[in-house]
Amino acid sequence: MSSISKLMKQAQEMQDRLQKELAETVVEASVGGGMVTLKMNGHRHVLSVKIDPEVIDREDPAMLEDLMAAVFNEAVRKLEETMQGKIGHMATSMPGLF
Repeated sequence: MSSISKLMKQAQEMQDRLQKELAETVVEASVGGGMVTLKMNGHRHVLSVKIDPEVIDREDPAMLEDLMAAVFNEAVRKLEETMQGKIGHMATSMPGLF
């Protein structure tokens, strides 16, 4: 097997592993002292949202809107951080590829 074929095979293996990791990764983010919690998978699909009833105020919907935006952004940040760590680990486990 040529070195280019070997590198292509390693790259495909890494891509396959990364797709599997994305499917299996779940992060949880919480804001407002736990008033809003969100779970998201590696494909950035929201799996669940929990809202403390105390945060639901008909007189102040902007507070809940702000908390929802914040929890979503925090989940995305955690997911990116988690995936960067996994990609870094994969890269070091396949030294011939990088």
